[in-house]
Amino acid sequence: MSNIHPTAIVSPKAELADDVTVGPYTIVEEDVVIGKGSQIASSALIASGATLGENVTIAHGAVIATQPQDLKFGGEKTRAVIGDKTVVREYATINRGTDASGQTVIGKDCLLMAYSHVAHDCIIGDNVILANSVNLAGHIEIDDHAILGGVLPVHQFVKIGAHVMIGGGFRVQQDICPYALVGGYPLKVIGLNALGLKRRGFNPEVVKQLGKVFKLLFFSSLNTTQAVEKIKSEIEIIPEVQVILDFLERSNRGIVKAK
Repeated sequence: MSNIHPTAIVSPKAELADDVTVGPYTIVEEDVVIGKGSQIASSALIASGATLGENVTIAHGAVIATQPQDLKFGGEKTRAVIGDKTVVREYATINRGTDASGQTVIGKDCLLMAYSHVAHDCIIGDNVILANSVNLAGHIEIDDHAILGGVLPVHQFVKIGAHVMIGGGFRVQQDICPYALVGGYPLKVIGLNALGLKRRGFNPEVVKQLGKVFKLLFFSSLNTTQAVEKIKSEIEIIPEVQVILDFLERSNRGIVKAK
């Protein structure tokens, strides 16, 4: 049976698994689905259009699935989807999608720290960390295992690749290549996120190959098109290298470079 505090307001039209916990003064509106084992703390708002997976944790004061902050939004029925075992900390906010995509999606095993914001139509992969006060504009895509440092604004439509590490306090205006370590003013690629890859168990030979790719792409006199051609002709296209090539193919804002 759900453990719902007597001061909480839960719509009879919401669907909560039997063991969901809802804390004091929290509001759960209609057209909400919350999976088993999930815990909603005090004074949170789970608005219409929210779908929470299993074992999701929503901390005090967080606001989930409210309307997009987009003047083009016309009241269409859209959703905000949060994957299993994701943690949303205090006062974080997640807007639901617009008719552009129909939903905002947060993957599994993510951590959204306090005061972070995910705007409409963002698509976030699994095991992503947004540190305190990260602010994502609309239509941003973040691939698996990316880590964004605190107080970091990200421009709308930016794509951030898998296993990226971005330092806190900077500003992201262009796409960021997978596996990159990024920081500085203006923002630039510092190098391969080698330590992060090692911690995640990447084969040293794979890391070595990615280092060769980064040398051509970021630390040579070649432009991006020339570097891609040289990568394809000189470097073995293992799956991890193909991830980079695929990302560059779908990048439409240009990528952050090393200088």
